[in-house]
Amino acid sequence: MMETTDNLSPFMTFSRHEWSSLRQTHPMEVTQDEIDRLRGVNDVLNMQEVAEIYLPLTRLIHLHTKAAQELHRNRSHFLQTSEKKVPYIIGIAGSVAVGKSTIARVLKTLLSRWDGHPNVDLVTTDGFLHPNAELERRGIMDKKGFPESYNTRELLTFLEDLKAGKKRVEAPVYSHLTYDVVPDEKQLVYQPDIVIIEGINVLQPPKIEPGDDSDQVSVSDYFDFSIYVDAAEENIFHWYVERFKTLRQTAFRNPSSYFRKYADLPNEQAYETAKGIWERINRKNLHENILPTRHRADLILQKGNHHLVNEIRMRKL
Repeated sequence: MMETTDNLSPFMTFSRHEWSSLRQTHPMEVTQDEIDRLRGVNDVLNMQEVAEIYLPLTRLIHLHTKAAQELHRNRSHFLQTSEKKVPYIIGIAGSVAVGKSTIARVLKTLLSRWDGHPNVDLVTTDGFLHPNAELERRGIMDKKGFPESYNTRELLTFLEDLKAGKKRVEAPVYSHLTYDVVPDEKQLVYQPDIVIIEGINVLQPPKIEPGDDSDQVSVSDYFDFSIYVDAAEENIFHWYVERFKTLRQTAFRNPSSYFRKYADLPNEQAYETAKGIWERINRKNLHENILPTRHRADLILQKGNHHLVNEIRMRKL
């Protein structure tokens, strides 16, 4: 039986077992080969995790999407305006190395197989980072991933265009190989049913300057549903280091990789390098910017030390 964690809490809390029962009889529509392709570096994803966590979650989102579509039709009728196709937007936030990208890909795959919204797009906010040259010019290269490192105006314009029902919207593209925005390359989005926006700081509130009484808009204002992927800090650090080790043997060995310099480090030095990057950048960003946004989400996925979800908190209606 589900219980609230606190009488004053805005969330309902579900154990893994309680949550998995909400799938009901919806069939599994993903294969092991697909799961293998969806899984990120060092993430843990298996058929059981998809069945017990992500199928119930997509069932919930499916219900929300249908309700939002019906409300949109009724409101257009009330306002006597022409009805435009407007996507349902889902935001996914959380720390570096917590597994957001894998979850986003799983949701995209599963949601596209529910009736009524077959066209699902996934856009990451990495493309909306300022190019490295601009970060260097501003002296904030060591704050890449912090809120100030993003072209927030461009991201807000992208979301506004989506919600305005524009037939074609463009998003910039980021390369994790070169660690930079790809010049003149765009991801094209054509009036999807659902758009998933994945990024570490997508739940940031607007930055309000003293004396500024203008309307303040945040990225999350455009979200219809938001998810925060959470885990204990020591687990995230461990996953970050393990991913760094794996990438040293794979992507970092590409001559075009921004991180090629780390590929041949001795193991102990590689660990200290990863730890230093975590402490100097990722841990600081987590505590100053990402973690404070956790309770702004509609749903929190709490992962245990094996990268598997063990608790779900859902905001009350």
